[in-house]
Amino acid sequence: MTSLRVITPPAVEPVSLETVKSFLRVDVTDEDALIAGLAKGARATGEGLARRAFVTQTLEMIIDDWPPKFILGLMRPPLQSVVSVKYYDEANVEATWTDYTVNARGEPGKLHFNSTPGTTLLESGGIVVRYVAGYGTDADVPQQLKDAILALTAFRYENHESSVVPKEIKDAFIGERVTWF
Repeated sequence: MTSLRVITPPAVEPVSLETVKSFLRVDVTDEDALIAGLAKGARATGEGLARRAFVTQTLEMIIDDWPPKFILGLMRPPLQSVVSVKYYDEANVEATWTDYTVNARGEPGKLHFNSTPGTTLLESGGIVVRYVAGYGTDADVPQQLKDAILALTAFRYENHESSVVPKEIKDAFIGERVTWF
C-alpha cells in the first residue's frame, strides 16, 4: 500500500486573492476569507485530480516494501528534490537510507535504489520518502491550471452547497495528469 501526505503546504496559492476577486468581479473585502478558502480548496481539489503538486510543497510518500526493480516513482510531480529516505525495521526502529540516486528530470521523478538494507521491514509503512515537489512559485504554475482553479473557485462561490466539480473543470485538471498514477 502507498499513502501520501503533505508535510509542508504551499506558502502561496497559485492564484492570488486579488486575481480571484477580479475574476469574480468582487470589489468589497467582506468575503475575502471565504474567497481565499474557496481558492485554496480549488487548488487542493485540482492537485488531487491532476495528481500534481502545483506550488512548492513538502510531501511524504509511505510504502510497505522496497519497490520492484528498486525504482520508485514519486507521486505528485514535478519532483524538485528528495529530502530523506527512512525505513523502519520489524522492531519499529527508524534508520536513514542514503544509497540511492534521484532522477528529477522525468515525470514522475524517480528514486533508484542502488541497494537495500538486509533487514526485515515493518509489515506496513516500512519506508518513508520525504521530498519537495511542485512547479516552484505561483508564477511558475502553468496558466491552464490557474484557469481551472479560477473556474472551480467561481463555481463554488456561486454554488456554496455543491461539492461537485463540473465535468469541464474536472477534465481541465485531469488533462494535466501524469498518466501512470
